[in-house]
Amino acid sequence: MKIAVVGTGYVGLVTGTCFAETGNTVTCVDIDQEKVKKLQNGKITIYEPGLEQLFERNIKQGRLFFTTNLAEGIKDAKIIFLALPTPPGEDGSADLKYILKVASDLGPILADYTVIIDKSTVPVGTADKVREKIAANAKVDFDVVSNPEFLREGVAVEDFMKPDRVVIGTNSPRARKIMEALYAPYVRQGNPIIFMDERSAELTKYAANSFLATKITFMNEIANLCELVGADVDAVRKGVGTDSRIGKRFLFPGIGYGGSCFPKDVQALAKSASDVKYDFRILNAVMDVNADQKTKLIQKIKDYFKGNLKGKTIAFWGLSFKPHTDDIREAPSLYNIEELLSEGVTIKAHDPEAIENVKKLLGDKIQYFATPYEAAEGADAIFIATEWPEFRTPDFEKLSRALKGKVIFDGRNLYDLPNMKEQGYTYFSIGREVVNG
Repeated sequence: MKIAVVGTGYVGLVTGTCFAETGNTVTCVDIDQEKVKKLQNGKITIYEPGLEQLFERNIKQGRLFFTTNLAEGIKDAKIIFLALPTPPGEDGSADLKYILKVASDLGPILADYTVIIDKSTVPVGTADKVREKIAANAKVDFDVVSNPEFLREGVAVEDFMKPDRVVIGTNSPRARKIMEALYAPYVRQGNPIIFMDERSAELTKYAANSFLATKITFMNEIANLCELVGADVDAVRKGVGTDSRIGKRFLFPGIGYGGSCFPKDVQALAKSASDVKYDFRILNAVMDVNADQKTKLIQKIKDYFKGNLKGKTIAFWGLSFKPHTDDIREAPSLYNIEELLSEGVTIKAHDPEAIENVKKLLGDKIQYFATPYEAAEGADAIFIATEWPEFRTPDFEKLSRALKGKVIFDGRNLYDLPNMKEQGYTYFSIGREVVNG
């Protein structure tokens, strides 16, 4: 099939590349000339494991193209995906200006029947708005379909190529047939394509992300309670997670969730509920708890240094909001860095992929290092903000020689408590006892 993808962010680039991988001819459109030029020259613009290999192969095979010209990009396309940003507005609602602008631009340039697909995470009723915008100037038949993405950054390629499920919102038999054919190569193992109306599909994405954010936040609340009553959150997590009704995923406590999806989707769903005069109390509580959880370790740092942080140096291990991505949107690391900088702390940071993105944001306010050990050199303590695999089994002897103080504040519970005691570290984590080295 001939496919156009409008938008080349995380969702758009993964979507376009993975559709090309199964033999489709895909043209990705973006208004960012610098980004498109890089993509045309074979330079990938995001870090996502496994994506670069597919990206290079499909460009070489002549199946993946990039342009800034919308009319050129959609020429002969039977399917157009809208993978555009929906940033939160001041009131928490998803801003649809990019999607609706493209919808307006599409109307007069559609040459034949086309399926236009909302791939972005959008509020209930967006398909109707997109349909209205296109219909105002369209001279041909078209259908608007809701097809939310369920891609986890860090494993997005695997999620796309082998999805748990594909959700498609449409009441059009013609569009349904096209969508079934499009996704057939990805569900050969029997995972379902679930058809429903557009509004239910739009709500499904928000409901899924909000539930996962709630699950994370609930476990963080349990971790906070564990610290007060002397329980171990790791034991509680295992005891709870083995219940098949609950499951063991998304039960790891830490310093809150971040990223491009959970924060804005929870906020947008709560706002959508408010718009119809429904008080979504659980989601409001989730947002409040997560905001507090992000800087949960700050008070422990202040207490340990007896309130005097000025002149201290803290090594930050991890800057991205999760491992295997360079995405720093709503990353807990940034909130903690901001708090510590305001207290006069020097920050020495290392992250395997996210340093360049943080430099664009913070510049020379903090120092950047190529290895975790270089960041730790002469530091009074380490702050672990992201659970990158390479942080899980460091050379503690080498680390001890580098550090000024053998103190770790672990926002991701990476280390075994008895081992930290044996290594002679003072170790603070989430929902567990403090190890005094």
